[in-house]
Amino acid sequence: MAIEASGRTRSAVGFGDRLRDRRMRLGLSLREAADRAGCTKGYLSLLERNKRGAPTKRVLTGLERALEMEPGSLGEMVAMQSTPAVVREELAQRREQGQAAQQLAALLRGAGPGGLDRAFESGALARLVDRISPPDGRWSDGEAVQSLLPRAVPLINLVPAGQAAEFTDLGYPARVADSYVAAPELGDPDAFAARVTGDSMEPTYVEGDVVIFSPSREVKNGMDCFARLVEPDNETTFKRVYFERTGDGEELIRLQPLNPRYRARVEPRERVVGLYPAVSVTRRVGE
Repeated sequence: MAIEASGRTRSAVGFGDRLRDRRMRLGLSLREAADRAGCTKGYLSLLERNKRGAPTKRVLTGLERALEMEPGSLGEMVAMQSTPAVVREELAQRREQGQAAQQLAALLRGAGPGGLDRAFESGALARLVDRISPPDGRWSDGEAVQSLLPRAVPLINLVPAGQAAEFTDLGYPARVADSYVAAPELGDPDAFAARVTGDSMEPTYVEGDVVIFSPSREVKNGMDCFARLVEPDNETTFKRVYFERTGDGEELIRLQPLNPRYRARVEPRERVVGLYPAVSVTRRVGE
């Protein structure tokens, strides 16, 4: 049984164009850039033409290195492309406010005798204040954005409930995705959802169910959880969680399928870097 999600299935608009522009600016051929990045020429060509979904963290890191870009910049670019417009606007506003605040702080520190009066008379001080807190109230969408995030929970990438597999969401927990599900009663801005496939968590969860997980919820023995295992594999799985100890006192976590046809998996506590409890499940009518 696995959980799938639609969060990374479509190309990020403009991502490929930026890759191609950066490669050409450096004077690299497709072959040269692909060799540097550790991927194939054909795969890079598909990315540049926006014919493939967002690549994994490993590929993004290789591309950043090959194209001499800041670490994490491509991941941020992909995430921003799939971010709802209201969230992008809020982020831009916060960035503008931060820059204005830094300029105001520099002005106040370096004003010197009479400098603050001159800044006031010239209007420079008023302009900075308006950038931080506009008088017309046009930057008052913060509450709307905060309410949007917990009410529209993102569907994240693949997480198997049978065999664990790589998690490639570009940053975790994820607040942005291509698709969202409604969760009006949930107050956790880091909540995320995933769709069930397979049968290892039957009968409680069946194929097609959408499960919402809340990272802010306290994890207790016997909870059904999205489990994230230690890097570098970034494995994830969906299981009922039990906390155990060996005779020597070593802490263990048993990841237990609900379907008796599947065997439990026991991991040392330090190999499990994240446990996120399931808080609700939605099932299609007639299934």
